[in-house]
Amino acid sequence: MEEEGEAAAALAQRLAAGGQGHVLCFWPELGGAARRALAAELRDMDVAEINRFFRRARGDGGGGGAAAAAGLDARMEPVPRDVLGSASRDRGLLPRWESRGLAEIAGSRVAALLLAGGQGTRLGVPYPKGMCDVGLPSRKTLFHLQAERLRRLQQLAEEQHGTPCHIPWYIMTSGRTMESTKEFFLKHHYFGLKTENVIFFQQGMLPALGFDGKILLEEKGKIAMAPDGNGGLYRALGVHGIVDDMERRGVQSVHVYCVDNILVKVADPRFIGFCLEKGADCGAKVVEKTNPTEPVGVVCRVDGVYQVVEYSEISLATAQKRGPDGRLLFNAGNIANHYFTTAFLKDVVNTYEPRLQHHVAEKKIPHVDIATGQPIQPEKPNGIKMEKFVFDIFQFSKKFVVYEVLREDEFSPLKNADSQNGKDNPTTARHALMSLHHCWVLNAGGHFVDENGTRIPAIPRVTNGRSDATPADVNDNLKDANDLPIQCEISPLISYGGEGLEKYVKDREFRTPLIIDEDGIHELVKNGM
Repeated sequence: MEEEGEAAAALAQRLAAGGQGHVLCFWPELGGAARRALAAELRDMDVAEINRFFRRARGDGGGGGAAAAAGLDARMEPVPRDVLGSASRDRGLLPRWESRGLAEIAGSRVAALLLAGGQGTRLGVPYPKGMCDVGLPSRKTLFHLQAERLRRLQQLAEEQHGTPCHIPWYIMTSGRTMESTKEFFLKHHYFGLKTENVIFFQQGMLPALGFDGKILLEEKGKIAMAPDGNGGLYRALGVHGIVDDMERRGVQSVHVYCVDNILVKVADPRFIGFCLEKGADCGAKVVEKTNPTEPVGVVCRVDGVYQVVEYSEISLATAQKRGPDGRLLFNAGNIANHYFTTAFLKDVVNTYEPRLQHHVAEKKIPHVDIATGQPIQPEKPNGIKMEKFVFDIFQFSKKFVVYEVLREDEFSPLKNADSQNGKDNPTTARHALMSLHHCWVLNAGGHFVDENGTRIPAIPRVTNGRSDATPADVNDNLKDANDLPIQCEISPLISYGGEGLEKYVKDREFRTPLIIDEDGIHELVKNGM
């Protein structure tokens, strides 16, 4: 007991020296277990560092406003064509890039790194986003789909190169999602992946602060904590020895992506092959912005350095600028989908990470009033959460490239519940996947018929108001002449990106809903399997 008292006194002294002694003001009211839990939470907290983060984050002037935007506008340049690869404009190069990427995968030199720290709060569910089921006929979750894409990619690489290979899957969780994520993988037998190739690690947490820099209490014996943003990845890579693990395994290329994109091409061989061919240490996959006011950050150069500029930082006049081809000048929409060499990640962890500055998000943070001990649910922002972003390290790249893909092929994020604004929700995600798979069937020579047995005519797909189909590829880019998404789901174990479907569908007619999986072809009745 005496030792506990001494430890508490030392803790109080350290907190007081950092101006954060108030977090122990309810200590006398706490029971033994609550005291031990709070002491454990505070033991590893570097108060001086947190204060330094706060001063740096608040010392950036806050920026904002028309003047700041005008200053930034003048310094922005679009991505030059020589660093840009495009899935639609460089079609002839895609097979070469894919072949190069598959060769790397076959050599077990590629890893996938999943950013999975987010809770499904905005989706209205109490579990991690990766566990969400958007209502596909198969009922597969995001984790399940991504795991099966990795399995199929390993199979493709092995078939082409004749050597067994594996793609290590590193999964960064947060304190809130770690245990439930691990339990979910265990329950589902790692979705058929080898357990030694699925590596979980946890991003850091930072205390929420009041506008005065004081740490907020969530409860009398609990600090209000928040994950340190997806850019917390780089510190976590060092803390948990992840880069060392990558080096031990011989990994040289890493694909980093967010959990909530149902269409994500995990460890995309074309993207990896493109980056390798360009000799890049860092690459960003982007989609073309659909309109000037779309709320998505853009990849561009500022003062000659690559970065992502948030939509709120760009003036409308700059957002509306168009090039000679009619496309938006600043059109490289960031989708949190990146390529890094392991060597670059090692440099970031060892050299650059401490230089990264936190971004400040003003939030409504529930907390305990220090004076009264009463819980407060604020109606307006009362404090800040500090976070880093995964793209903050672009500035340190020696050879940066950008790879543009079609939104309908590769990007449909899951952020909101179906009851919300009709955007980025389970319904839009489900429709996006089924529409893509429907196109795959048409491109492989299959056809869909309506309830009367009449074939539904196929038309070229149109992207951003422009038909992407040219006379040379009109038969490779088809969709049915029907606005409603046709119910069609193809297991990732059957096809990673539309390949290998001819043997299932060529010259055949299907009624929907249609499922193609390892057990064959299933045409379902409307109200159940």
